Amino acid sequence: MVDKKEIEKLAHLARIKIPDEEISSLTGEIDSILEYVRQIQEAGPDSLETENTSNTVNIMREDGIPHDSGIYSKDILAQSPQTEGEYIKVKKILPN
Repeated sequence: MVDKKEIEKLAHLARIKIPDEEISSLTGEIDSILEYVRQIQEAGPDSLETENTSNTVNIMREDGIPHDSGIYSKDILAQSPQTEGEYIKVKKILPN
């Protein structure tokens, strides 16, 4: 069981301030969390049975080129406010 001293130590390590009136409720909450973790640890991964119940199969497609390279470049450049050659010009956002 977690006591007031341990809650204060955890708060110090986490660098947070916990009002005294909340410490008593936190002890109960942390105790229930620790009990839940204990139950999970006792169960372990071997106690779970896993099986594929849905018979799903990945549907794959052939690798290929979806469209010719540069087919949309002119349209995109035409809609851009500033361009420089074949590039869209944007404001500098990072310092050197």
